[in-house]
Amino acid sequence: MRIISFSADGIINAAANGFYDWLAEQDADFICVQDLRCSEYDLQDDVYFPREYNAYFLDDIDGKANGVAIYCRKLPKAIMTGLGFADFDMEGRYIQADYENLSIGCLLAPYAEPGNAEQLARKNEFYELLGAHLQKVRNKRREFVICGNWHLAHTAADVQDTDSNGGTPGFLPEERQWMNELYDSGYVDAFREINSDQDEFSWWPAGDREHNGWRTDFHVVSKGLQYTVEYGAIYTNKSFSSHAPVIMDYDLEV
Repeated sequence: MRIISFSADGIINAAANGFYDWLAEQDADFICVQDLRCSEYDLQDDVYFPREYNAYFLDDIDGKANGVAIYCRKLPKAIMTGLGFADFDMEGRYIQADYENLSIGCLLAPYAEPGNAEQLARKNEFYELLGAHLQKVRNKRREFVICGNWHLAHTAADVQDTDSNGGTPGFLPEERQWMNELYDSGYVDAFREINSDQDEFSWWPAGDREHNGWRTDFHVVSKGLQYTVEYGAIYTNKSFSSHAPVIMDYDLEV
């Protein structure tokens, strides 16, 4: 089973940069796309609805920011939109495809600009709610793959310039501790199961792919899937947005 996750910086721009042409060659079972920056209604071209996939979208309430989508080769038993967080679900941040014993989630976490205390407080609120939710669903008799743009980097290996970014939102001590607690409580960073390289980045905030790379695009999987991870790569040969697609293969079928 192949899952591709990609944060688009606007799906229309990513399509113009060749994202869907590239996808057609990847033979993915699931494609999780975040940060659409438009509504599903705005996507009038067939390129956004590949025939071999069932496509599902969750828009921001205004249809202008955020937004997530999931493309499923096999028809899911159910689609869940939102996480039950009243203040966040209308922002188009989470969509999930459910199968018999497996759920595939697509997440776009809030972003906090450096120096913006209000955005940081809101982001922290989201993660407090998300942590409680992820512990709650661990009691269900199913496994989870939650992939997307987490707007967090976990360790020093995930930030190219740690000296300059030590106090930057996304790499704050309390955010890294949140990731530690998540992984201690029954979840796994799928990419790190098969790749320990310290030069693997998926996001370049200023477009500088030489000096300021971050790995903030994760596949977080429930621990029962830890040993199903077969392959992982971050595709950087061509740029579709400031983020690179993350490709993960699992020894699973749905």
